[in-house]
Amino acid sequence: MIKDFEGIKELFEEIDKVISKKIKFYIIGGAVLLYQGMKPATKDIDIVVETKKEFREIEKALKKLDFKLQIPGKEYTHMNLSQIFQKKDFRLDIFEKEVCGKFSLSKTMIKRAKKIINLKNIKAYICSNEDIFLFKTMTEREGDLEDCISIATTTDPNWSLMLEELRYQIYHNKKDVWITWIGERLDILEDRGLIIPIIEEINKLREKYYYELEKKQKK
Repeated sequence: MIKDFEGIKELFEEIDKVISKKIKFYIIGGAVLLYQGMKPATKDIDIVVETKKEFREIEKALKKLDFKLQIPGKEYTHMNLSQIFQKKDFRLDIFEKEVCGKFSLSKTMIKRAKKIINLKNIKAYICSNEDIFLFKTMTEREGDLEDCISIATTTDPNWSLMLEELRYQIYHNKKDVWITWIGERLDILEDRGLIIPIIEEINKLREKYYYELEKKQKK
């Protein structure tokens, strides 16, 4: 478990020393909540990079630092995880552009991200709480549901922004099936007492997906 974001910063500084090209890290998971003081510890550091070239660069750097490749477990089934790298207490989950199938790092996500580390070659950004919430509704990790509740109850997230981003992802990436998975996770969160102001809109998107699916099946 990682209990101090300062340790993550020191890790990035170590990686920066063996990277020879400029690279941007977009941090999207529990490490952001640790940074914000919303979580006492995190098991992993979820990072998205924009290009395959950047992914290969970080892969080479981590191997130089004796990180070992790990096989993703079943909780990562929906996540389109590129690689897991492990070294002692540090586990890095690296995604290349897309997270969870066709859920991609969009221009609006990048615009909302906040730069927190500026090194010689590495620039690290934390994604917005809204985007982290969406990301966490697409996994099967139990801890991510708890993080969603924490985000929703302590940060007053912009639900309209989340709905707008979700719609963009569905229609831009042509992966409307994701609304069914997200909807199921939101149902679980509602059952646990979380008030979700956009649930009616989510339900309409789900109904539209199933309606269109039924039409295709009848053809």
